[in-house]
Amino acid sequence: MLEKEFKYYLTHQKELVEKYNGKFLVIIDEKVVGVHDTFEEALIESQNKFELGTFLIQQCLHGEDGYTQTFHTRAIFAKC
Repeated sequence: MLEKEFKYYLTHQKELVEKYNGKFLVIIDEKVVGVHDTFEEALIESQNKFELGTFLIQQCLHGEDGYTQTFHTRAIFAKC
């Protein structure tokens, strides 16, 4: 779900960053339908206009920073 919207972002990331660097974009059907300063603002406005699950909120940043996360753990896994 929302694969088309995310692929649109990745394909157009360079030009989107040039125009909207650091902003939160609302994307529906390969089109930017909203630009906001915060995620919360984007979510509140979008859920009032569109059905949940039909839009992608994506922070517009250079590289992979806007769409990847690294989680660290101190867990130790033992061989079984």
